[in-house]
Amino acid sequence: MKKASRFIIQGTVQGIFFRQFVKQHADDLKLRGFVRNLESSDVEVVAEGEAENLDRLLGFLKKGPEHSQIRRVRVEEKKWSGDFREFKILRF
Repeated sequence: MKKASRFIIQGTVQGIFFRQFVKQHADDLKLRGFVRNLESSDVEVVAEGEAENLDRLLGFLKKGPEHSQIRRVRVEEKKWSGDFREFKILRF
């Protein structure tokens, strides 16, 4: 089943290749969307794909890469748009 979600990851998640970590897993899971740093020092991920793959991505986000310290992951269900063609790392 196709699904879309928005994740806000709080903790030590900037300056440690967190966005690259997310992109690698999103690509492996065949998800589309984006990851970007927020001015609040959090990281935002918007992803679309199969529901089970979004659940798997959530597991990776809760763990994070080496040197990350994840305090909280907020999840918001979104309406499937189908507008994304790939998974991108966005800059400010």
